[in-house]
Amino acid sequence: MRHLQVLTLLLLCGAPVATISAEDQKPPNVLFVAVDDLNHWLTFMGRNPQARTPNFDRLAKMGLAFTNAYCAVPACEPSRCALMGGQRPWVTGCYRNGDKWKQYQPAGNGLSAQFLKAGYHVAGAGKIYHSMAYHPSEWTEYMSKEGLSSNGPGVQKMDGYHVDKQHPNLKDDDLIDWHTTDYCIEQLKADHGKPFFIACGLYKPHLPFVVPRKYYDAFPLESIQLPPHREDDLSDIPPAGVRMAGPSGDHAKFLKSGRWKAAIQSYLATCAYTDMNLGRLLDAYEQSPQRDNTILVLWTDHGWSFGEKEHWRKFALWEEPTRTPMIWVVPGVTKPDTRCAATVDHMNIYPTLCELAGLPKPSHVTGYSMTELLEDPAAKWDYPAITTHGFNNHAVRTDQFRYIRYANGDEELYASQDDPYEWTNLASDPEYAATKRELAKWLPKKQVPAK
Repeated sequence: MRHLQVLTLLLLCGAPVATISAEDQKPPNVLFVAVDDLNHWLTFMGRNPQARTPNFDRLAKMGLAFTNAYCAVPACEPSRCALMGGQRPWVTGCYRNGDKWKQYQPAGNGLSAQFLKAGYHVAGAGKIYHSMAYHPSEWTEYMSKEGLSSNGPGVQKMDGYHVDKQHPNLKDDDLIDWHTTDYCIEQLKADHGKPFFIACGLYKPHLPFVVPRKYYDAFPLESIQLPPHREDDLSDIPPAGVRMAGPSGDHAKFLKSGRWKAAIQSYLATCAYTDMNLGRLLDAYEQSPQRDNTILVLWTDHGWSFGEKEHWRKFALWEEPTRTPMIWVVPGVTKPDTRCAATVDHMNIYPTLCELAGLPKPSHVTGYSMTELLEDPAAKWDYPAITTHGFNNHAVRTDQFRYIRYANGDEELYASQDDPYEWTNLASDPEYAATKRELAKWLPKKQVPAK
């Protein structure tokens, strides 16, 4: 892959290899799209038949989609700190929401900073880091959020799932995501006189699930189906896992109120709103004169649960809250409408972009470049995906298994390929003792304590 960028650019230019020098090659541009709280309920991923995401599906057809991509942390703040800073939570100590990520990631370490140092025009908008904050020194410019709302007028705070207040007069441009998309479209159109790195952070479908009424109308409540689940699914889960599930919290409330389906309707509607904004961005990307030299990568910060294992939201180590969409379009490298089933995680995004752009990988960055998988989705890949939630709670996910070990030593093991909803915990089965030992080798030997 070391010379792949050179070869790619030569092929794009249609020129003989011998006639173009290294000085004549143009560095690739990057369109970096982050979506908040979006799980794998995308049409092309097939997890939920009710999903309607034509623009996510359109993007997947443009390039390569990883069908087994996982977050580093199932919570917004530490997930983004890990991905953008290139360091896992057990290295930095940023484990949970509220850990104030800037204390754990110094300015200059971030992904955008590497492109800025390389002479790129680096522009950002919306939620890339937590709470739409950022290190100003790592960006050429960043869209102001002054006067803009992530939820629209009259919805000034997080107030649960907001399934009863659909705000019929809300308009598409009442939400900040519309303006974030507009800003990034203008950045794509502008002549920066240098290569660009544009980061587009879409806030929805983050809570509260509030979008214009028309998106709800596309998902009639009477047609909503509950996700596959078992009422006894916690019966073989150890105490640490049950505590993480929190069955007496959101799940008990929704069973009591009878609003389980209404919450799913609201989420599907909010995802449809995000899909609309993605479509606007893709239109600009496809019309850009820089299209043939612009990498597009889309990721989401974690998954989301809707009652599976009596658990809601993120904040757990099972499949639903950890599996994420991840899509790459790399001109001259990825092939259209391609899928890769290798288990990968967010820590690989930073080093992959560095390699594709010909930038040095900073010494503090962990993870592995996925360029070989982008070229050949069937290439050998020996690394699992690892997700951490809180101090010393980890999940190791391979193509066959998910192994969870909690801080108190409690364990879970699922044959995920054969048991996709992870209904049967095999951790106590002696037949799988060797499997657990092999997977446990990937757990960290040293961990920074939680503050």
